[in-house]
Amino acid sequence: MKQELRHLLEDCIENGSETDLESLASILRGVQQKIDKNSDTYIGHLLHMDRKMDKNTCEITIPINPIIHNNLDIVHGGITATVLDTAMGSLANYVLPEGLGAVTNQLNIHYIAPGIGDILSCKADIIHHGTKTIVVSGTAYRNDGKKIAYATGTFFIINK
Repeated sequence: MKQELRHLLEDCIENGSETDLESLASILRGVQQKIDKNSDTYIGHLLHMDRKMDKNTCEITIPINPIIHNNLDIVHGGITATVLDTAMGSLANYVLPEGLGAVTNQLNIHYIAPGIGDILSCKADIIHHGTKTIVVSGTAYRNDGKKIAYATGTFFIINK
């Protein structure tokens, strides 16, 4: 496997455009961070998520780069959905006591404007905290302050 990866990496370095090489570097830095921090998941590291959390809100920011673009060179809607879901789910899990977890039951997103610029920020707030579900809202912004998406999510409360 290591030899195959070395060959693939060398081929990408040799034949890739500047954008390809920048994208490859971003991916490799994300994998390296995951390895260094010995965390369970890749997605946060691959997207270079910066998370700020308190008991009322969660805010996640990611850099906008070609890896997350669609064919129109704007942030892919699925990436926006992933970051919104992560911010909302992180907050839902943060407010739960030890032994309980929250998983997405429903996610509803309204896309408002294109994701362009340097940074995508998503902020989540609790709407309702019940005994079986938590309802959370999330808003995505680009770095010029323009709102690009609004979401609500319902999260099942489960035993870990």
